[in-house]
Amino acid sequence: MPSSSFAPLLAVLVGYLLGSIPFGLLITRFSGEGDLRKIGSGNIGATNVLRTGRKGLAALTLVFDLAKGMAAVAIGHMIDPAHGALICGLMAFVGHCYPVWLRFAGGKGVATMMGVVLALHWPSGLLFAGVWIAALLLSRRSSVGGMSAAVSAPIGAWAMGHPMLAQAFAGMTAIVLWRHRANIARLIAGTEPKVGKKG
Repeated sequence: MPSSSFAPLLAVLVGYLLGSIPFGLLITRFSGEGDLRKIGSGNIGATNVLRTGRKGLAALTLVFDLAKGMAAVAIGHMIDPAHGALICGLMAFVGHCYPVWLRFAGGKGVATMMGVVLALHWPSGLLFAGVWIAALLLSRRSSVGGMSAAVSAPIGAWAMGHPMLAQAFAGMTAIVLWRHRANIARLIAGTEPKVGKKG
C-alpha cells in the first residue's frame, strides 16, 4: 500500500487513466466500423455506437464504460481505504469525459457516472438506473434519460442521508449537463433525434 501522502495522488492518476480508456472508439474500430468520431454526433459513447446499427457493440460499450467506473472505485479503495474510492471514481468519470488521448474530447459520462454511483452507494445507483430507463422509455431520447438519471443521483444520496456523496454526485451531474448542452439546445428546438436513429 502506498504511503498516506502519496495515496491520494496515485488514486487521481489511476482513476483518470482508467476512465480515459475510450472503449466505444476501440470497440467500433476493432469491429470494422471505422472511427466513431466520424459517425453521427462524433461522441465516443454507447448512444453514438448505436448509430452504427450494431446494437451489440452499443451494449458492449455501455457495459465497459459502466464497469470502468465501478473498477475505479474498487481500485481506489485498495490504494487509500479512507478516501481513495471517491477520488478514484470521480477521476475515472473526469477521464472519460476529458481523455488526454483524444485531446480531452471524450464521452458525456452517463454510463461511467452510473458505475461510480453504483460502486459508492448502490441504492443511489439503482435509483439512477431506474430513472434512466424510465425517462428513456418515456421520451425515446437518450439525452433525456441520461440527464434525468444524473440529476436523480445527488437527490437520492441526499435524501438517504449521505450529504458528502450527494455533493460529489452533484459535481458529476453538473459536468453531465454541461456535456449535454448541445442536446439541451436541440430538445428546446424540437430537433433532438430519438434512440436508434442512424447518424
